[in-house]
Amino acid sequence: MQVSPRKGSYKWVSYVSIFHVMAFVIMFAVGPGSIPWFLVAELFNQSARPTATSLAVMINWTANFFVGLGFLPLQELMCENVFFIFAALQALFVVFIYKKVPETKNKTLEEITSMFRQISYQ
Repeated sequence: MQVSPRKGSYKWVSYVSIFHVMAFVIMFAVGPGSIPWFLVAELFNQSARPTATSLAVMINWTANFFVGLGFLPLQELMCENVFFIFAALQALFVVFIYKKVPETKNKTLEEITSMFRQISYQ
């Protein structure tokens, strides 16, 4: 006969879970969640920036919507292996960023534009 734990005996776990969810939200907001805002501001000139920012944020939220919509059906299909999809996509994104996104630190907008022109013609 299996003895189940008393209800409420692991109440501290709910507080740890709440803390970790809040930590995730904060870390996401200061990390990858802000990419559509600051990357677009660095890569586009002032006249194109509002349109580019709108498109980047719309694409970001659309992707978030589809991830939220598709996660539970994928989890039912793949169980805990569903996270391998995210790991594989993350690896692809890291390679893409390493190969295609230029370093903009200490560069002017003209230098960044020139870099994109050189990349597009190669």
